[in-house]
Amino acid sequence: MRIITILSFLLISGTTFSQDFKFGKVSKEELQEQVNPLDSAANATYLYKNRHTFFQYSQGEGFQQITEVHERIKIYNQEGFEYATKQIRLHVNGGSKEKISGLKGYTYNLISGKVEDFKLTKDGIFDSELNKYVNQIKFTMPKITPGTVIEYKYRIESPFISNVDDFIFQEDIPIKKLEAKFEAPEYFNFKVNTKGYLLIKPIVSSARDKITFVNKSRSDATTTAVRTDYSSSSLEYKINEATYSLSNISALKNEPYVNNMNNYRSSVKYELSYIKFPNSAIEYYSTTWEDVVKKIYESSSFGAELDKKGYYEKDIDALIGSVSDPAKRAALIFNYVKTNMKWNGYYGYYTDNGVRKAYKEQVGNVADINLMLTSMLQHAGLRAYPVLVSTRQNGVPLFPTREGYNYVVSYVKFDDGGVLLDATSEYSVPNVLPFKALNWQGRIVAEKGGSTLIDLYPNEQSKNNIAMMLTLNNNGDIDGGFRSVKTNHKALSFREKYIDVNKEDYLEKLENKYNGLEISDYTVKNDLDLSKPVMESYKFTKESQADIIGDKIYFSPLFFLRTSENPFKIEKREFPVDFGYPSNTSYRVIITIPEGYKIESLPEPGVFTLPDNLGMFKYNITAQSNKVQLAVETQISTSIISPIYYDALKAYFSKLVEKEAEQIVLTKG
Repeated sequence: MRIITILSFLLISGTTFSQDFKFGKVSKEELQEQVNPLDSAANATYLYKNRHTFFQYSQGEGFQQITEVHERIKIYNQEGFEYATKQIRLHVNGGSKEKISGLKGYTYNLISGKVEDFKLTKDGIFDSELNKYVNQIKFTMPKITPGTVIEYKYRIESPFISNVDDFIFQEDIPIKKLEAKFEAPEYFNFKVNTKGYLLIKPIVSSARDKITFVNKSRSDATTTAVRTDYSSSSLEYKINEATYSLSNISALKNEPYVNNMNNYRSSVKYELSYIKFPNSAIEYYSTTWEDVVKKIYESSSFGAELDKKGYYEKDIDALIGSVSDPAKRAALIFNYVKTNMKWNGYYGYYTDNGVRKAYKEQVGNVADINLMLTSMLQHAGLRAYPVLVSTRQNGVPLFPTREGYNYVVSYVKFDDGGVLLDATSEYSVPNVLPFKALNWQGRIVAEKGGSTLIDLYPNEQSKNNIAMMLTLNNNGDIDGGFRSVKTNHKALSFREKYIDVNKEDYLEKLENKYNGLEISDYTVKNDLDLSKPVMESYKFTKESQADIIGDKIYFSPLFFLRTSENPFKIEKREFPVDFGYPSNTSYRVIITIPEGYKIESLPEPGVFTLPDNLGMFKYNITAQSNKVQLAVETQISTSIISPIYYDALKAYFSKLVEKEAEQIVLTKG
């Protein structure tokens, strides 16, 4: 049987290699394929994925980065229709921007045994500006049906030679054949950074090319006839090449509690280290983290902005003039910036229009606001420093690169410890950063560009203490009161979802979350008082919360609050489990049982833990007369759990789900 499997795999591989991937040469066999032979669960498959990035010299503009893309995708079912839409991001920086050309696409369908093609037309292509730094080309292929094959190609011309997009070698769907090539002139020195679990090794080679310079000269204008003469010269240089060829690449399956799947996606990053043209000095880019941080600090949009103080001095002096306690000074300034500044939604560690203008207009990007905050804290005599951060969406900065960070917060050091502050979030408090910024480590930037690492994950638990008093009716319906008290990130998350939204819509979503819960007398306390926990309370009714069989009633005492599903289902996990922050959730439930019934049986109390004090679950239940009292506590004591504990974590949640599903049995008495 094993020999048959190996032979089948070789046949599949051989078929893949024998296919014609010339643009437009889609075969009947590709259209007839109903599932991926190696992944029957795949909704779509890259039949072919090709990228070629190189540098082309243009007199007057110098070297331009060129990327050519050709992709062919098989769509098996309706769930795979999303792959018929492609989004291409084009970078913009001032007057310089990337341009797309040669966009061409076709949809292929098998109709009455014949291959029919449908061309991508202008009405399927959409051009938009995402923000001042990024434009987007989006296109949707026509005539998509289950079984369709789509194919497209395009070319991107970029003036940004140092910004080479990652070569992605693993997608969310399988790839049958991948070819990629990177070429760079000998004048550009690139570091190669590889991540992911695939074994990726290029074939390295070299080639020769030349630049031809055309020179124009005119004769002296004092002569009666002005003559223009042309001459040319050429410069030969070496091109360094790296060629990749991979087959049958498995899909990267999405998993719960991963900060960013792209951190683990197999890819190669070419990072420009330095440029050395003939007869010119070396121009360094990023080679170490020290180089990266120093270059950022020395920018007029970073370090110089920290030194600007005159625009706020009178306001801050008046604010803290009578306060000597350092922690109180920091709190006053932090609240002042949060109250007076509005974040415009733009990320980045460089200021946009500068701190002075941002302060005047009371709006700015992340750097405008948090560099301003840091400068004010320094002015108040505090040891405050900016902290470079990569948001969860941006991924973990594994290699020294300026693109590795896309955010900045502030850090204040006190004698008894330090606090992280982010004034872009109106509802954050010291050491409670927005969830998007909880991403491994940040880099504290000291004066003159030195740096040290700091853990961004909090140590203090975020709590949600829930109390419910309810009555179970003899028809299985329940009614009662709910109250919760939330702290730290639990409180921040609640405030972000609740304060600035329509309250009717919010309550409707809450009722839908618990599948038909009817809520009345809804109140929230301390939503705007960030110094106190958020308190939420309401009355509720919910139908059919117990099974009535004969003269017995069966129900789970957590009712609609119980955990019904284990989030961890796969057999093996290679990625850390990222909860974002330590948490503790407790339930105190008092149930009044229906008149005429007595308790026949209760679940047993139970306690189980994760190894090395990573987590704990307690379940205790008692009964007296017509009352049942339940106390449940779940605790995850760390933000990140290593994959070596995955089996234990999976078993923990399995037991938690099983325990919370256990039922109380009532019988008529």
